[in-house]
Amino acid sequence: MLRIRYDVNGGPEVLYAEEATAPVPGAGEVLVRVEALGVTLPTVRKVREGREPAALGGEVAGVVTALGEGVDGFRVGDRVTGLCFAHSYAEYAVVAAPFASAVPAGVGAVEAVALVRSGLVARGAYEAGRVEPGESVLVTAAASAVGTYALQYAKAGGARRVVAAVGSADKADFVRALGADEVVLYGEAAWGDPYDVVLDGVGGELLGPAVRALAPGGRLVAYSSGGGTVDAYELLVRGASVTGFQMAVIARGKPALYGRWRAEQWERHRAGALRVTVHQEIPLAEAARAHRIIEERRNLGKVVLVP
Repeated sequence: MLRIRYDVNGGPEVLYAEEATAPVPGAGEVLVRVEALGVTLPTVRKVREGREPAALGGEVAGVVTALGEGVDGFRVGDRVTGLCFAHSYAEYAVVAAPFASAVPAGVGAVEAVALVRSGLVARGAYEAGRVEPGESVLVTAAASAVGTYALQYAKAGGARRVVAAVGSADKADFVRALGADEVVLYGEAAWGDPYDVVLDGVGGELLGPAVRALAPGGRLVAYSSGGGTVDAYELLVRGASVTGFQMAVIARGKPALYGRWRAEQWERHRAGALRVTVHQEIPLAEAARAHRIIEERRNLGKVVLVP
């Protein structure tokens, strides 16, 4: 099978294709013939910043071709999407059964991989922010795969004002179409009136301005892999708080909640209440091109690789 690997201390240009033997699912795992896989910013950062080669994990969608010992929730031939922690940049990938979700009839692999993981992170971040109807919400990285769903959840939840923060003005029409009432740019000195909730998908140097954008008693939810430092005094003077959110914590520690969120998300999508955004479908062998799009922050929605 075709698989993508990478060398150390480089950018997208160090990704390379190789022939490899298809993996064998272990206990509690399913083997998936990959039809689509999502490119995420954490994986792109791993390639750029990694000090040693590592498997490229990520989101996949496809058909179950083999079952590991103890798997009773799926059968060979089922269409699923899920998170692969080993080699997802490949024609076949193993997925732990608790991280897999059946794909409803009529939903394509590209659509499924663009919806499930990113949509669940957005849902979880929105829940962690305890957004109340009538409050104001700022979403950073609003044109990213997760950000597009965060905008939709905030708007559907009755937020009085939903503002999208993006890196360039050419993304404004795109995020407005997803529910943003206003658009602000990262480089602007001020991001408008303070916000009750900030859903931050950027981190790093942007974390400080995001905290300073909070209203008294405001809440910031950090779900980015970008890190960053929070000034405790800025929280003190605002009576504000910061919460870190990671979907893996929910999937592993609260599987019932994770399953309920997945089911609700499919239902929202079926009802037309959650719009899927795909920036581009790119052949797996051209993974380097997909990584460049993410690194340069040019994507509007999900970037998907197709074997």
